Amino acid sequence: MSAIADSISVTGISEAGDRRRRIVAIIGASSGNLVEWYDFYAYAFTSIYFASAFFPSGDATSQLLATAGIFAVGFFMRPLGGWLFGWLADTHGRRTSMVISVLMMCAGSLMIALLPTYATIGAAAPVALLIARLTQGLSVGGEYGTAATYMSEVASKGNRGFYSSFQYVTLIGGQLLALLVLAILQILLTTDELKAWGWRIPFVIGALAAVVAMFLRRSLAETATAETMHTKEAGSVVGLVRNHPRAVLIVLAFTMGGSLYFYTFTTYMQKYLVNTAHMDATTVTFVMTVVLIVFMLLQPVFGALSDRIGRRNNMILFTALGAIAAAPLLFALGDVSSPYQAFILVLFALAIASFYTSISGVVKAELFPAEVRALGVGLTYAVANALFGGTAEYVALWLKSSGLEPWFAWYVAGMVAIGLAAALIMPDTRKYGYLEGSGQIER
Repeated sequence: MSAIADSISVTGISEAGDRRRRIVAIIGASSGNLVEWYDFYAYAFTSIYFASAFFPSGDATSQLLATAGIFAVGFFMRPLGGWLFGWLADTHGRRTSMVISVLMMCAGSLMIALLPTYATIGAAAPVALLIARLTQGLSVGGEYGTAATYMSEVASKGNRGFYSSFQYVTLIGGQLLALLVLAILQILLTTDELKAWGWRIPFVIGALAAVVAMFLRRSLAETATAETMHTKEAGSVVGLVRNHPRAVLIVLAFTMGGSLYFYTFTTYMQKYLVNTAHMDATTVTFVMTVVLIVFMLLQPVFGALSDRIGRRNNMILFTALGAIAAAPLLFALGDVSSPYQAFILVLFALAIASFYTSISGVVKAELFPAEVRALGVGLTYAVANALFGGTAEYVALWLKSSGLEPWFAWYVAGMVAIGLAAALIMPDTRKYGYLEGSGQIER
C-alpha cells in the first residue's frame, strides 16, 4: 500500500501541477460524460412523444409505463457495464475505457434514431428499442465509475471536490441539453410532427456529438500507472469485496438514496408535474430547464464547500435534509398550480441534492485504492443505481396507477435516511481517503 500515493500521479502532468493542463483534462473527460448523459436523458424526455409509436395499445399512462419499463431495463445493464468498464479501466487504463464507452453510446443513440415503428415492423419495434437501450445502459454503467475515477485522479490535492464537481456539471448539462433540444423542437414543430418524426432528432444529435467526444478523449493523459494496472488485485471483484467491504457498503448506501432522490426531482419531475399537478407540458419543460441551469451552476460551489468542511459533512447534510424534506416537497409539488411555485420547490429540492451530487464521484473514489478504484466506484454505484435510481420512474408510475401515489414520497425519504446511517460512520475522505496518499482509510 506504500505505493498508493504514487499511483495517482498523472502521466504527462507535472508533480507540481500544471493547472491549465489539468483543466484541459477535466474538459476532455467531461465532454464524453455530457454526451453520454444527454443521450440517456433524451430518451426520458422524448418518451412522452414516441411512446405510442412503439406501444400503440392502452391509455397514455400505460404507454408511459411501458417506455419507463424499458428505461429501467437500461439501468439494469449498468452493473454489467460498471464491472466491464471498471475492469477495463483498472487493467488497461482509464482513457481506453472512456473512449469505448462513448462509442457504444453513439451506437445505441443512432439505432434509436433510425428505428422503424410498431406500425412498420410490429412487435420487433419495441424489441429493437429494448436492444438499443441495453447498449446505452451498458455504456453509461461504465461511464460513471471511470469518469469519476479519472476526474478525481487528475484534480490537484485540496481542490478535488471542486474539480470533481464538474462530473455532475456535465451530467446535469447533458440533461439540460436534452431539455433545451426538446424545448426548441416544441417551438418549431407541432405535437403531431413531434410524435411522427421529430422525436428522432435528439438521438441524431447525440450520435454525432459522441463522435466528437471520442476524438477529445483519445488525447487525454492516462492517470493509471503500469504498476497498478498489473497488480494481482487490479480489476478483481473478489479482491474488491474481500478487501474493501466497508467502502462497498458505504457506496451502495449513498447511491441508493442519492440516485433515487436525484432522478425523482429531475427526470421523473417532468412527468410528475404534467400527470399529477396537471401543468402544461411546455410550461413544465421551461420550468425544469431554468431549474437545471441553476442546479448545474451550484455544483462547483458545493464541491468547493466539501474541500473546506469535508466530504463526510456534505453527505450528512444531504442525507439528513433529504430524508426530512423529500415527502413534504413531493406532496406540495403534486398540488402546485403556479410555475413560480414549482420552480422554487424543485430548486429547493435540488439544492439539497447538491451536497451529494457535487461530490458523488470523488467521495466514492477516495474510498478505494488505485488498483480497484474504477471498479469499486463503477460497479457498486451501478448496482444501487439500477435497483433504485433506474426504477424510480417505474415505481412512481406503478404506485400512481395503483392509487397509492403518496407512498412513493415516503419511499424516497426512507432510502435517503439509509444513506444518513452510512454518512455517520464514514471517515472524512478529504483527510484520510486513498487519494490523499495516506494509503489507508481511518477505521
